[in-house]
Amino acid sequence: MAYLDPYTVPLTANKAAHLLRRATFGPTRQEITAFTGLNPGTAVDQLFANVSYTASPPPPIDLTPTSPNYQKPLTSFPFISAKSGEHSVHLRYWWVGLMLLQNGKPSVLEKLTAFWQNHFVVSQNVMADYRYMYRYLKFLRDNSLGNFKTMTIGITKDPAMLIFQNGHGNNKDHPNENYARELQELFTVGQQDYYGNLNYTEEDVKAAAKVLTGWMVTNYYVNGTSDFTANFHRNYHDSSNKTFSAKYGGITIQGRTDDAGGDAEMNELIDMLLGHPETPKHICRKLYRWYVNQNVTQDIENNVIVPLAAFFASPENNYNIKPVLEKLLKSQIFFSDENVGAIIKSPMEYLIGMGRYFEQPCPDMMSDTAAYVNYVRFFLWGMGAMNLEILTQPLVFGYPPYYQVGYSKNWINGSTITARRGNSDTMIFPSLVVKPGYTLGIDFLNWIQQIQPNFANSSATPAITPDEVLAAFSKNLFAIDLSDTQKNYLIDVVFMNNLPRIEWRYELNAYRNAPTNVNAQNAVKNRCSMLMRYLIRMAEYEVF
Repeated sequence: MAYLDPYTVPLTANKAAHLLRRATFGPTRQEITAFTGLNPGTAVDQLFANVSYTASPPPPIDLTPTSPNYQKPLTSFPFISAKSGEHSVHLRYWWVGLMLLQNGKPSVLEKLTAFWQNHFVVSQNVMADYRYMYRYLKFLRDNSLGNFKTMTIGITKDPAMLIFQNGHGNNKDHPNENYARELQELFTVGQQDYYGNLNYTEEDVKAAAKVLTGWMVTNYYVNGTSDFTANFHRNYHDSSNKTFSAKYGGITIQGRTDDAGGDAEMNELIDMLLGHPETPKHICRKLYRWYVNQNVTQDIENNVIVPLAAFFASPENNYNIKPVLEKLLKSQIFFSDENVGAIIKSPMEYLIGMGRYFEQPCPDMMSDTAAYVNYVRFFLWGMGAMNLEILTQPLVFGYPPYYQVGYSKNWINGSTITARRGNSDTMIFPSLVVKPGYTLGIDFLNWIQQIQPNFANSSATPAITPDEVLAAFSKNLFAIDLSDTQKNYLIDVVFMNNLPRIEWRYELNAYRNAPTNVNAQNAVKNRCSMLMRYLIRMAEYEVF
C-alpha cells in the first residue's frame, strides 16, 4: 500500500460514513447518502469548503431568562464575577450547539477545533473568567486550519493560557517554568521521540522560561471591566542571553531590553522549537491518532508519520495545517479497511453522533432560546456523565483516553457504560420535552410509515418484513457489517421475542388499518424501540 497516496475509489456508503464519522462528530443519514458515490478527494474538499458556512457563528449569549442581559452576547456587557460559573456553562452550551448544528453543510471545523483544544489545553477547572475562555476558544476555531507557527505564538501569549499555565506570574525575579515545560513536552517537540529518546533537557525548560518572562494580563476576573488583554512588560523580562542544549543545536537567543523584545524572543523560541526534527512528527502522530488509528506501529511511523511530518515542515508547506489534514483524510491509509471501526467512540462521537444520525434538530439559539437550552443541556451533561466534560479537561495533558495506555478503550468502564445506556435510552424512549410539539427522541411510528410502501393501503401492498425493518434501522448505523447470525438473532430473539415472524405482519397491518389506535401503535412501537435499544447497546455501535 502506498500509504499517503490518494484513495481514488468512489465512496461506498460504508466509506462515506467512515469519512464523515471521523472528520465530523457524526453524520446524518442524508449526509451519508449525499457523499456516497463521490470521488474521495471531492468529498474531502467539500468538508473543507463547508467551513465557510460555520466559521463566523453568533457569539455565545446569556441564556438565563431572568437575567437583565438575557440573549445578549457575553462579551457585550461588563464582566460579572457572580455570574462567572453560569456564563462559563453558557459558553459550553454554545460550543456543543455548534458541534450539533451543521445546517446540512458538514465540515471539519468543530472536530478539528476539539483536537486543538485538547492539544493546547486550557480548562474551565482553572479558568474562571468566561471572557478569557471565549477568546481562547474563538482563537482556536479561527486558526484551526491555519499555520501552526501562528497558532503556537498566539496561544503562548493568549490571556487564558497565561493564567492557566502561570505565565502571568513568570518574571525575571520569580521565573515560572510551567508553560515552558508544557510548550516543549506537549505542544511542540514532545517529551520523547518514537524510540523513547528525550527531545529536550531541563536546562532547555529553564532557558525557555526566561525567554517568556514579562508577559502579563489585564482585568482577569475583575468585576465590572469590559476589556482585557495580554501585554509585554520589559521591566519584568529576563534580558540575559538564553543558550539551549545540543538538542536544539546549542542555539542562543539574544536577550532584549526594548519593548519589542518580548515578541522578538518569543518568535525566535518558536522558530527553534519548530526547527526541531521531532516537532512535526509529534503533531502528525497526534493527528493520526485523532483521525485514523491510535496504534502507531513501526510501519505506520516509517510510512505515514515520517513522510507526513516532512511535508508538514517542508519549505513549500511551512507548517500550514490544512494541506496536512487534507493529505491525511484523502489517503489510502485513512480509508483502509483495517482503520474502519478501529477507534472506540468518545462521548462526543457517541452522543453528538447519535443526535445527528437520528436527525434531532437543534433549535435556534437566538429565536428559540429556551428550547435551545433544553436541547443542548442534554448533550453537554450527558457527555459529562460519560467522563468527557467539554472545556474541562482534568489535566493539561488533555482527556486521559487521548494519551494514556489503551487510548480510546479508557472511555469504557462500568460507570460510563451505564451512562451511555441511559443517554441512548432517552433517545429511544422519548421523554425529554424540548418545547411543546418537540420531544427529543426517535419517532418510530413515523419511521415505519416512511419505509412502508403505500402505508395506508394494507390490502394493496404487503407489510414490510422484519428483515426490512432491521435493514432500515441498521443502515449505516455501524462501521462494521453485521453477520447473518447476528441478524437472525436480532430478528427472531430481539425483535420478535421468539414469536413467528408472521406475527409482525399482523401487527403492522393492524396499525396501518387503524393508525390512531393506541394498542396498534404500541405493538409496533414497542418492537421497534426494543430492537433499536439492542442495536445501540451492541459493541459494534461503540466503535467508529
